[in-house]
Amino acid sequence: MKITYFEDLSVGQEASSSKTVTEADIVAFANVSGDKNPVHLDADYAATTLFKERIAHGMLSAGYISAIFGMQLPGPGSIYVSQTLNFKGPVKIGDTVVTTCKIIELMEKRRVKFETVCSVAGKPVLVGEAVLMVPGRPA
Repeated sequence: MKITYFEDLSVGQEASSSKTVTEADIVAFANVSGDKNPVHLDADYAATTLFKERIAHGMLSAGYISAIFGMQLPGPGSIYVSQTLNFKGPVKIGDTVVTTCKIIELMEKRRVKFETVCSVAGKPVLVGEAVLMVPGRPA
């Protein structure tokens, strides 16, 4: 895996990924996280909610952001410092979530601020900002 150093980053750089959410993803996330809210797992219960069907955990979409940071931009060695999350809409089984993380500021102490967006069919379902600490180039 390629390590990207703070000195290699610039405002405007971005990385994206897409993932189609499956039944298995939701069940696995429920089991790992312990969040077994019936809106995620029980179709009959979910039908009585404003969503009318099962939805994925919001934190599953947030996990896609983490995957970009850990694997793409900045990549291995980066450390999450903070993240805001504003949920704008549901993610349903079969939806393809497109996640984009874009550098909006290079800060002191090798901190980098990102705009983070997860979208389904071009509509944002999760927006926020993240700050990461990125390793500097070795001397």
